[in-house]
Amino acid sequence: MIADSELILNADGSIYHLNLLPEDLASTIIFVGDPDRVAEVSKYFDHIEVKKGKREFITHTGQLGGKRISVISTGIGTDNIDIVFNEIDALVNVDFATRSLKSQLTSLDIIRIGTSGSIQGDIKMGTILASEYAIGFDALMQYYVKHYSEDEQDIQSAIMQHFPDIRLTPYVGSASKRLLHKIAQDLPKGITMTAPGFYAPQGRSVRSINVFPDLIQKANSFRIKGRFMTNLEMETAGIYALANMFGHHALSINAILASRVNDSFSAKPQEIIDEAIRYVLDRV
Repeated sequence: MIADSELILNADGSIYHLNLLPEDLASTIIFVGDPDRVAEVSKYFDHIEVKKGKREFITHTGQLGGKRISVISTGIGTDNIDIVFNEIDALVNVDFATRSLKSQLTSLDIIRIGTSGSIQGDIKMGTILASEYAIGFDALMQYYVKHYSEDEQDIQSAIMQHFPDIRLTPYVGSASKRLLHKIAQDLPKGITMTAPGFYAPQGRSVRSINVFPDLIQKANSFRIKGRFMTNLEMETAGIYALANMFGHHALSINAILASRVNDSFSAKPQEIIDEAIRYVLDRV
């Protein structure tokens, strides 16, 4: 039995942070960072049956073309991904009445629609890009035991050689091959770098002196087996690593709003985000 302090439920039986009951959640889930973006996705649903929220975690569940879909805002960063992922897994794989694991486990489909900056000069703003792999430069997976595939191990070793001064062990996660084929077959693909912050961890300096002032240049030059780092954001590696660990299917779709190599930002970010939303909804 899972202790009360390990799995915290609210007075109505909903899970602590997400404020959801098991029946509120669909088996296909779209992650967005911004709570306001939940409605930008669910406005395309045929109808919405659940609207719940707590803190930055907003959920809409509804129907689109006969398919039940949930949209959840995660907030920014892999620390929030840790909360959301553990709680959605508990919602489908723990019997809340007995506080024990179900004998038959459920695998969820999770698609992130997020914003990102390119770190290759030939990736134009407005590109919709799928993350084939993601590398976490944050500390999340230092706390979990995860099986690494041979490709993931090779990428991790190459990253540590390429960034010899990094002060933690970067981790690697993979996209679901099924979701890559189903949703991202026609999209450009690459390796995504996940950072634990927006400013110095992504090579930005407004009034700071950074430990890695050449971070973007170093990321730009990384190569392994014909693959290279394409973009930089703050959630994908955590999503992939936890999905791999729990046995869920995950895919990150990135709306490229900035070019870090060309020092430019899109003049029409909302149009690009909406294009990414409609692209995913047409294929889920």
